Amino acid sequence: MYAIIRAGGKQAKVQAGDVIDIERVKSDDKELTFAPLLVVDDKGNAVSDRNTLDKATVTAKVLGGTTGPKIDIFKYKNKTGYRRRQGHRQKYTRIEITGINLGGAPAKKSVKKAAKKAEPAATEEE
Repeated sequence: MYAIIRAGGKQAKVQAGDVIDIERVKSDDKELTFAPLLVVDDKGNAVSDRNTLDKATVTAKVLGGTTGPKIDIFKYKNKTGYRRRQGHRQKYTRIEITGINLGGAPAKKSVKKAAKKAEPAATEEE
C-alpha cells in the first residue's frame, strides 16, 4: 500500500517504513500526520474519493533535522567590476512513515447508471 502526500508544497509517494526529507517543520511534535491525496492498496485499487480520503491519515515519526546541499550563487558582469557571491543551504526535516490508515473500508466505486431505454415487454409463450 502506498500513498501520495503533500508536504511543504511538494508531493511525495510514500510507503510504510520509508524515510524522506520534507521542508522544515517548526514543531516540537515527535509525530506528524498528513492527509493523503491518493491511496493505492495492495491489490492495485486506487482511492481518490474526497469523502473517503478525509478520514484517511498517513502518520510519520520525526527523526530530526538535516540540511541539503550547498548552492553557490555568483553574479558577474563583464568589464564593470560587478561581482556578487552568495550561498544557500536548505533546511529539511527527516521523517519516517509509520503507517497509512484509510479510516474504514474503502468506498465502492460509483458507477453512473446509464438511462435504461424502454424495452418491449417480454411475453411468455405457453
